[in-house]
Amino acid sequence: MKTLKFKLYQHKRNRYLKRIINASGVIYNHCIALHKRYYRIWGKHLSCAKLQSHIAKLRKRKDFWQSVGSQAVQDICQRIEKAYQLFFKHNKKGVRPPGFKKLKKYKSFTLKQAGYKFLGGNRIKIGSRVYQFWKSREIEGTVKTLTIKRTPLGELFMVVVVDNCAEPEFEVKTSKIAGFDFGLKAFLTCSDGTTIESPQFFKQSLTLIKKASRHHSKKLKGSANRERARKNLVRRYEDISNKRRDGAWKLAHELTDRFDVLCFETLSLKGMQRLWGRKISDLAFGEFLQILEWIAKKKNKLVVFIDRWYPSTKTCVRFV
Repeated sequence: MKTLKFKLYQHKRNRYLKRIINASGVIYNHCIALHKRYYRIWGKHLSCAKLQSHIAKLRKRKDFWQSVGSQAVQDICQRIEKAYQLFFKHNKKGVRPPGFKKLKKYKSFTLKQAGYKFLGGNRIKIGSRVYQFWKSREIEGTVKTLTIKRTPLGELFMVVVVDNCAEPEFEVKTSKIAGFDFGLKAFLTCSDGTTIESPQFFKQSLTLIKKASRHHSKKLKGSANRERARKNLVRRYEDISNKRRDGAWKLAHELTDRFDVLCFETLSLKGMQRLWGRKISDLAFGEFLQILEWIAKKKNKLVVFIDRWYPSTKTCVRFV
């Protein structure tokens, strides 16, 4: 599977997609309310099949709900079912059941086999309307799902999941193996003695974030100035996120070009975050590993994870 992300052109017809996202949020909250009411009355969990059947009947009487495709409604019910199953399985570990969401914070809807059609070029038909998107790459393979996402700034993105081609086999090209140790002072310490520092983008932009946050908190709630200040604050956070992601991609390409096998220790990032808080979040080690694994798979390289209790720090093995 491969996930591709494209940005939709800004157009007045995008309001229909935003209306579908809002309607999906209403259906989501209604499903959560039905789950809570069903458990309160019967003391049992509401099955996904019963929920889908009930929502299908309600959609016939509510015009606002009919803007959401049947497959998008099924996806909402399935996501709620999956969230409850995780809650039943891991509730002792602090996992909470799904709750209500504000419509402004509801982000997306997903279509699977139907409800959309690619028209060639950079055009796609969703429902009865045609939209254009920035086609930064070709869409290869069979499209499995299509998700429309709304950012806090109101921009719309199209996320396409395609069934990827056959996975490439591991090939040795440089014959070099390296182990890496994650740290707070140095982002990565390589087994050959080199260190990679982290720019800590959030720390660099902390002054601008505080200033934008103060401006937002001083504005009158519900005013246009407060909305303008909120978007300015969101832009600051998005700028940090984009810089961090860009740095992770560049570093991942650099490491996979130098080594064939890359070894990392499996760390408890949540536990480290409880100890060191914002600094662990700023380093974003987990996001970097996800990007590294994807690039290594694409370049026929291998990423190996070593158990956290293995004495890797005491046992220093250098590979030539």
